Amino acid sequence: MVTKPMSRAPVVHSPFWCSRLRVAIKRLVDVVLSGLLLVLLSPLLLLLALSVKITSQGPVFYRWRVVGKDGHPFVSYKFRSMVADADQLKAQLLSQNEMAGPVFKLTRDPRVTPLGAWMRRYSLDELPQLYSVFVGDMSLVGPRPPLVTEFEQFSTFQKQKLSVRPGITCLWQVGGRNRVHDLDDWVGLDLKYIREWSLTLDARILLLTVREVLRGSGK
Repeated sequence: MVTKPMSRAPVVHSPFWCSRLRVAIKRLVDVVLSGLLLVLLSPLLLLLALSVKITSQGPVFYRWRVVGKDGHPFVSYKFRSMVADADQLKAQLLSQNEMAGPVFKLTRDPRVTPLGAWMRRYSLDELPQLYSVFVGDMSLVGPRPPLVTEFEQFSTFQKQKLSVRPGITCLWQVGGRNRVHDLDDWVGLDLKYIREWSLTLDARILLLTVREVLRGSGK
């Protein structure tokens, strides 16, 4: 079980971040695993794309405009799990936000399509992000990247999570995404990851992620 970190602690990097060999191995694992998964899961990716197109109006992919390492913005992609005009409808739901801070989170979000709810349960909507890992914008494991609009409202403390490459999964994903309701606590988990990072920790988080996906714990 992941323990809750102390909030508002300054970022401290694991000494392993200074090891070029370990960082190179992390990147090699990212490239090999993401490339392999993109190939092996291509039939599933095609089936999901067709399902999104058939079951609701709008594009297959959601253009996810986020901020990465050192504040560098980039565009990643997810399978669209919401109605096409979800971003425009968001303003009407802000009063129901379950997360303290500039990040929006709503468990029973009315914008989510039936297929989208099922994909989110098993994190299938996240699969296109494997391409972002392959090209180097993201890592398999690392702090989740914030939306550009969220990053613009981040405090100096919250921006510290972007001192390393963001990832698809992280401590928040495997240990607190359904329990953490304060952005500073979420950032605290990211800083804990940065502080304690090792290749062994990455392997542990990946294994826990597989467990959570099979359990269908996503929302």
